[in-house]
Amino acid sequence: MPPTLVIARLTVQETSRRRLILALIILTLIVVGFSAWGFRKITTVTNSSGSTLPPEQVALITSQLLIVVTFMYSGVLALSAAVVAGPLISSEVESGLLLSILARPVRRSEVVIGKWLGLGVLVAIYAAGSAFLEIAAVDWATGYVPPHPIQLVLYVGAEGLALLSLGLLLSTRLSGITGGVIALVAWLMGWIGGVVGDVGTGLQNQAVENVGVFSHLILPTDLLWRGAIYAMEPDAFLATLRAAGTVGRANPFAAVDPPPLPFLAWVVVWFGLMLALSIWSFRTREI
Repeated sequence: MPPTLVIARLTVQETSRRRLILALIILTLIVVGFSAWGFRKITTVTNSSGSTLPPEQVALITSQLLIVVTFMYSGVLALSAAVVAGPLISSEVESGLLLSILARPVRRSEVVIGKWLGLGVLVAIYAAGSAFLEIAAVDWATGYVPPHPIQLVLYVGAEGLALLSLGLLLSTRLSGITGGVIALVAWLMGWIGGVVGDVGTGLQNQAVENVGVFSHLILPTDLLWRGAIYAMEPDAFLATLRAAGTVGRANPFAAVDPPPLPFLAWVVVWFGLMLALSIWSFRTREI
């Protein structure tokens, strides 16, 4: 087996032994259960005439609440990826474990790629598992299914992988706690930058709108999140947003259009740059 895959397998095994994974699974199941109960209550709400809400209105309310719940999931995923990736390399450098690994015929690039692949598998499994569990719970409670569930999973998973990539880069130079905190703050600043850009769109102020554009280029997590939002919105709600013009585009929890293809191409390039920078940074670090 190639050294890269061996390191990836060992990374998966080591991370799986931590209580963080078990805690995430338990908390996710609890959240899915409570959210299913909450979504179920929507179908029992009555209007002024005493009758239950029509299916179209239930679908609209459900879609907006699902966006809020998914935002919470993306936050948990970002936090978990940052916390796990922060000490990924730095802790092994400090403990001297990497000295024994690099004494063998293993290149530093193989260590970095192997660790990224190992944690990437775990991030993808959690993103897909939690998303499909929540979608199934919402479908059971209200009968509503997002228009594009596969795209939803892909966007949320890519957001987690972006934080993992940033955390891995920081781990090659900084301590675990420092790198994890910086990655998490970067995720929050990226989201705030996207909100500022939306405000600029609503005000038709190009300078303010460019803040969001630059933040998306530096850290693409926010626009990936907007792609996840777009995947959850029903067509009727999208039509209403488009009819509202710039006002509809200024909502931080709404997305009128999916991420443009040039941006998705940039995301692929961005991942490659992060991995290349991580390899370069680790190669130039003294152990």
